[in-house]
Amino acid sequence: MCLAVLKSIDFVRELDRRTGAREPFAVATVVGIEGSSIGKPGFKAIVSTEGRIVYGSIGGVCPESAISPFALDTMKTGKARTVKVFLEDAQKAVASTLATTTTTPSEDEVHVETNCGGVMQIYIEPYLPADRIIILSGGGRDGLEDALIRLGKFLDFEVVVIDPTPDFEEEPDELITDRDYDITRYAYTDSDSVVILTHSAKDVPILTFLSTKKIRYVGLMASRDRARGELNFLIKRGVPREFVESVKSPVGADIGAKTSREIAISIISEIIAAKRGKTMHREPVVLQQAPGEMAQPPSRTS
Repeated sequence: MCLAVLKSIDFVRELDRRTGAREPFAVATVVGIEGSSIGKPGFKAIVSTEGRIVYGSIGGVCPESAISPFALDTMKTGKARTVKVFLEDAQKAVASTLATTTTTPSEDEVHVETNCGGVMQIYIEPYLPADRIIILSGGGRDGLEDALIRLGKFLDFEVVVIDPTPDFEEEPDELITDRDYDITRYAYTDSDSVVILTHSAKDVPILTFLSTKKIRYVGLMASRDRARGELNFLIKRGVPREFVESVKSPVGADIGAKTSREIAISIISEIIAAKRGKTMHREPVVLQQAPGEMAQPPSRTS
């Protein structure tokens, strides 16, 4: 087997490893050259979220350092782009810099001072982990869990269910059924949306733990009275108010939902709004703070 094939296999394995670890990264591929260039068409490199080449190469430090900001931009926007890198000698580099003072430079061109003298076209493609919906539940017999899984997968979310007694038809992407599973062991990311359907005394410990993580969306299924009691209890026990105020409870946008499927749509609506940076109007739960008061866990009402 030739060396080029071996390197290609190694590169694919590295892609699989980073994808499996849910690491965001970008792949830069040389797709064309003009003139002299160390990098040749087909050269590839993986760029980390710090903008560093962490695997492979596109032909040396000069072009690799030049594409770093472009790679970071693709990871931020989720959109691929093709960049033209001019590998110029010092005289041409100075002339190009002076020219940008009188003309508008292209957003997809960069001039690098080097002795190669060629031009490289580099295609940069972001690889971002799928947004996840993580459902923490004590049983899905009311149909809500099943509806959330179906809607989430339909909208290209990766759906994870942590439920010791699952009862649904649609299979999630990942299912954890350990009865005493420790949710603190799970690897949460800032693009996750967590929906809590436990309806139990576990709500407060779960929310307390989640307050220590950077998570895009946290929703708690509860009546307004129960939500008020549990959220105020969190504040009394020292959970940051900013987090408590961010918890969506009662969960779901106010669309008058009644059935399990309608409620699932209302929850997904809030998750999408959070993903797109939109704020949905909701009637706030009244939060209080009584520093000297002895806090007691709220009794279960719903």
